[in-house]
Amino acid sequence: MPKNTFIDKKSEQAILIAVYKNKSDLATTQEYINELAFLAKTAGAVTVKSFLQKLDYPNPKTFVGSGKINEIKNFVIENNINVIIFDDELTPSQLRNIENIFKIKILDRTNLILDIFAKRAKTAHAKVQVELAQYQYLLPRLTRMWTHLERQKGGIGLRGPGETEIETDRRIIRNKISSLKEQLVKIDKQKATQRKNRGEMVRVALIGYTNVGKSTLMNLLSKSSIFAEDKLFATLDTTVRKIVINNLPFLLSDTVGFIRKLPHNLVESFKSTLDEVREADILLHIVDISHPSFEDQMKIVNKTITDIKATGKPTFVIFNKIDAFTYEKKDDDDLTPKKRENYSLAELKNTWMAKESNNCIFISAKNKENINNLKTLLYNEIKKIHLKRFPGKFLY
Repeated sequence: MPKNTFIDKKSEQAILIAVYKNKSDLATTQEYINELAFLAKTAGAVTVKSFLQKLDYPNPKTFVGSGKINEIKNFVIENNINVIIFDDELTPSQLRNIENIFKIKILDRTNLILDIFAKRAKTAHAKVQVELAQYQYLLPRLTRMWTHLERQKGGIGLRGPGETEIETDRRIIRNKISSLKEQLVKIDKQKATQRKNRGEMVRVALIGYTNVGKSTLMNLLSKSSIFAEDKLFATLDTTVRKIVINNLPFLLSDTVGFIRKLPHNLVESFKSTLDEVREADILLHIVDISHPSFEDQMKIVNKTITDIKATGKPTFVIFNKIDAFTYEKKDDDDLTPKKRENYSLAELKNTWMAKESNNCIFISAKNKENINNLKTLLYNEIKKIHLKRFPGKFLY
């Protein structure tokens, strides 16, 4: 398996780089950079500084312009920076050019996310999924300087007459990718069989952006102890628990969190995880209402659900972390339009309750606030499905 390219025993000093097209994109780009800093922190790095440049399109050779490159290079030398992280995926040629300029570790958003996934993967299933995505990412980025590929048995002996080292490495990786895909097919079949063996019990799936509190809520409802912390992608493996509310049993699954610019290879690799969402009877969309960009996060999750064809089923929006919600009270004589940070929790409740009718609820999983109302909502919806699925057998 490719070694983790990022996680070191001690924190590395990192700088972040992003580009934006115009002034209206600047705020969004700053949000992306803040999230990238959180990703870097999750991976074990300390963000020292961020560099943003206004460009119509990223420079095809070095992502940012030559002037900005020189500015960044001086900063790197003066501050002993270990790693540079770009907010977008770099092309193989951009990566080579930038590495030649800085002579230090260069990562892009995709590589960073893959590294975090590699660290978080605990089960054999998750490890195979992540390893496949890593090799698919690395294949087009092979260079002669790339020496951390662990050669598999027979790798050197397979080299033909006149074959270069880079060609051998590529063939080794392609063979490894084929092998991993075969493993995933077998695992996916096993997972599908497991889902069928669960019978006709109603299935509920927790979905949402990463770090919104899905695992905390899962622990609360199932009274189990699933790993949860204030870092991105704390949970990779889908966990399924049998829950009983008022003598009515159902299955609850906790799935991997979504994120902006989630690498395509990861989405493909985690197909069986997403199948839990596709095959669920009810979706609980968990939202961190204390996050300043929670509405954008909701859009990203909804788009992903549409992409994987998991729409058209009862979906409830669970606004979590009301205990962490803050807002700035707007002066009465201020005539400028209200911004997101000027809305109180009560105003947001009224807004979203109107938007979602009876399909949303506000809770704090951490403080167990409004959990009984959530259980009642769940019970009533599961009961409807149960009555249709087992007519005449509902005795609760």
